Amino acid sequence: MSDALTTIRLTQHQDYQFDTRFGDTVPDLVADEPAPLGHGLGPSPVQLLCAAVGNCLSASLLFSMRKYKLAPEPLSCEVEAEVGRNAENRLRVLGMTARLTLGVPAASLAHLDRVLAQFESFCTVTESIRQGFPVTVQVFDSTGAALK
Repeated sequence: MSDALTTIRLTQHQDYQFDTRFGDTVPDLVADEPAPLGHGLGPSPVQLLCAAVGNCLSASLLFSMRKYKLAPEPLSCEVEAEVGRNAENRLRVLGMTARLTLGVPAASLAHLDRVLAQFESFCTVTESIRQGFPVTVQVFDSTGAALK
């Protein structure tokens, strides 16, 4: 049973361009396929999926940090999607890699090992899409040191 429903509305504007409405308080967004199908006048569906993964992981990491009263700001995240053909020769997202970077050195953060061990489990989007393809998550501190 669902705890909540999220509803958005898409309306074709022209060709592969869709006006995406999230509700009364969130600005609309234009989504579009890149050429040759569309005109690339907005993010593509794969880019929106990458944004959803990156945003959810970043928010989950921040949530986990704040549970321990830690301030890792400013966080940044880069998400890369590998798109290729499946056995039926259809384009699919085959995997993703998310690279999160803390805004401070790891040495300034107590309980970092606990945070890194649990934050991914709070990410609704990533944990949901992992049922379809692998998502690799990397975490670095502000000095470039790999933490995960």
